[in-house]
Amino acid sequence: MVQLSTSVCLLGALLALCVIEPVLMNLTPSSMCTPLKTLNVSLSHRRRYMKHNFPINYTIRVHQKEVFKLSNISRMRAQMQGLDELVLQRLWFQVNQGVLKKIIRVMPDRHPSRPYAAELERRFRDAEGVFVQSHPAEVFQQELPETIQNIWDCLTEEPDRVPQSSWRLVSPKSLLDNFCQTMYCLFSQCFTSEEEEQNLCGVFYWKKGRKKDLRLES
Repeated sequence: MVQLSTSVCLLGALLALCVIEPVLMNLTPSSMCTPLKTLNVSLSHRRRYMKHNFPINYTIRVHQKEVFKLSNISRMRAQMQGLDELVLQRLWFQVNQGVLKKIIRVMPDRHPSRPYAAELERRFRDAEGVFVQSHPAEVFQQELPETIQNIWDCLTEEPDRVPQSSWRLVSPKSLLDNFCQTMYCLFSQCFTSEEEEQNLCGVFYWKKGRKKDLRLES
């Protein structure tokens, strides 16, 4: 009877874990969605603040690895089988941390877009904080795949050591377009519903959105 009782208890514990585990797994997306959606509200104003308030064809200098597009994500997924989505999300935060710093750095204190950029960075930091808190500390101590580690090393390299061939001139608006599109792609659970299936990592989806924007502006 004691053995039977013990077996029943073990079975019950296993069943409880099966029920609890999906719930725990769902906590991370829901905790991330609020700060990311708040960040998205700021990004929705990027045309006004990052294009209209700058001279025509204005560009800033960034590392080529900071020009982080949907095509970069697709390429890495194709080249590295079984690439953990969490690794790409970590890379997304690292890339855009530098992008925002560079955008703010070129603006004088009285630039009309500086308060917007500062608020955008603050909301980005809030999202990053939730991202870190949503995962065990060991996750961020794990060794990165070699390709990702090489990108990470480039992003954290001292500017004086970066060869001239690695710099790119890109408009602030284009950088924030990449920021927004890759956010939708890597955190798609926060921006789609089960009823609305969209490939947020697909270029075609964003081309459709651009045509809609043009119609609204006309």
